[in-house]
Amino acid sequence: MASFFNIVEPLLVPGISTIEIDNLAEKFVKENGVIAAFKEVPNYYHNTCISINEQIVHGIPGTRKIEDGDLVKIDFGIRKEGYIGDACKSFLIGNVAARVKELVKVTEESLYKGIEKAIIGNRIGDIGFAIQRHVEKHRFSVVREYVGHGVGTDLHEAPSVPHFGQKGTGLLLQEGMVIAIEPMINIGTWRGRVLADGWTVVTMDGKWSAQFEHTIAITKAGPRILTVNR
Repeated sequence: MASFFNIVEPLLVPGISTIEIDNLAEKFVKENGVIAAFKEVPNYYHNTCISINEQIVHGIPGTRKIEDGDLVKIDFGIRKEGYIGDACKSFLIGNVAARVKELVKVTEESLYKGIEKAIIGNRIGDIGFAIQRHVEKHRFSVVREYVGHGVGTDLHEAPSVPHFGQKGTGLLLQEGMVIAIEPMINIGTWRGRVLADGWTVVTMDGKWSAQFEHTIAITKAGPRILTVNR
């Protein structure tokens, strides 16, 4: 997973289209003998979701070209030996506004704040509380409609993992659980709407959104990030 993002990052320059990025993911899948997990989702036909600027999540790769100043989110999932890995990263393209840079920094920080709480004996709400507290301290908002999830032999499994919440609430975290934590953080309102394509979610106010995601195993030694190079 991480190696794909390392491959694609230097190629994210103004002029590249989102379908070209998806084609790179197709090449990665074939060369590594894995399966594109998103293609297993009914009626979705791409390897990745690529969301730009005010698009929160589920952007469909196509002819749109990346421009200087864009914020590009690439979400990628693969199946290897029957099991799923799911990850997302936000990329800043060229000359980006200072508030957008801050948004990306805080969003990535919030992911790791949540991961720190993914330990045996904590509850799902502890993860969401840590993310929400960090995000709102910087005057950003946490998307409510789309949340993290369990990961295993299916892309989306129980439990749901909200990126907001109260400490000490929700399902008890136990050894062996695997979850995806994927905060979607907005500059303005947390509310979104789905475009006519039936997939792409954009912010209700048109302000920009960032996202980071890792797949996490809960172990006796603490949270283990499965979607990094080892």
